[in-house]
Amino acid sequence: MKNVLLKGMTWSDPRGFDPVVAAAKAYNDVAVHWDKRSLQDFESYPVDELAARYDLIIIDHPHVGAITAQNCLEPFDDWASSDQLARLSNESVGRSFESYHYQGKQWALPVDAATQVQAFRPDLQAQPLTSWQQVVKMAEDGRVAWAMRNPHILMHFFTLAANLGTPCSVSRGPLIEPGVGERVIDALLAVTRYLDTAFYEMDPIAILDLLAEEQTYAVSPFIYLYRGYASPAYRSHQVRFADIPCIGRSGPIGSVLGGTGIAVSAHCAHKQEAMAFALWLASAECQRTVYAEHLGQPGNALAWSDEKVNAQAGNAYFDTRCTLEGSWVRPRHAGYMAFQEEGSEILANACRQSMTPTQATRQLNERFMASFEGV
Repeated sequence: MKNVLLKGMTWSDPRGFDPVVAAAKAYNDVAVHWDKRSLQDFESYPVDELAARYDLIIIDHPHVGAITAQNCLEPFDDWASSDQLARLSNESVGRSFESYHYQGKQWALPVDAATQVQAFRPDLQAQPLTSWQQVVKMAEDGRVAWAMRNPHILMHFFTLAANLGTPCSVSRGPLIEPGVGERVIDALLAVTRYLDTAFYEMDPIAILDLLAEEQTYAVSPFIYLYRGYASPAYRSHQVRFADIPCIGRSGPIGSVLGGTGIAVSAHCAHKQEAMAFALWLASAECQRTVYAEHLGQPGNALAWSDEKVNAQAGNAYFDTRCTLEGSWVRPRHAGYMAFQEEGSEILANACRQSMTPTQATRQLNERFMASFEGV
């Protein structure tokens, strides 16, 4: 019998819930009961409130600045050996491990790796798109589905800017040079002017459901990888994933990193046991077996390179690895999450043509600089 019971909070998609539940059942030392929250809550709900009620929390890295200021999570450096952390860092896909390191401490361990990639229906579009000009042409033909709901419209802006070779700032000062910001918004407008306005209320899961179930849309140019859709039996039609189409000349670089990490609450009464479970969940041993076998999308590079793991996911990891390795990490300071919401609203207004690219770029820079006030 497992004598210690930990409470965990994850997110509601099968990718977020099923693998951690299966892993908890397979783990011998403690019991873990998992609750779940929606994708929208996952992206915006205050972590400090969750840390007051849960021992283990699945988080995403843009929260780490606020987490550090609130002292609500326990750093892994105080419990794990340097060898354990170095091993996980070396086994990280892209910058996943690094994204949870802030102000000298490791606040979470990556268990799920994702970045904006391309999704397409292989029965409707034989090959993935490679250029932004192709995306515009597909949009003109009514074949593009794109998640425009907060915060994803801002993620598209970030990815385009970085792919051009002019990534947005992650530190104090303006977010982006005015001329570059206007160019990026123009590139967005070249596509969004042809999109259904319903997309402004849709997140990646809704877009992938649309791609998988209907015949109208063939491609989504930037969308977070969800490995379930790459399996033939997951929905009516299989969706394939590929590297992003490029607006710049340096290949599929600059995609905005996503994914999730497992963190331990500073209020946890069984920190040693919680840390041990988290370290095992992030390990190659777990990630390439029970985690991947239950719709999990691993964060460990040994799992991403595993033939069996790829076979379960339609080779999605092989096919998007280049984009993930060249991904870009968002700002993570304590005021960033509020800016993420504000920036998304500004870009939605620009794409609906209720403000000019010049006005939108100016507002983005103003709000980004304001997000550092008091930090």
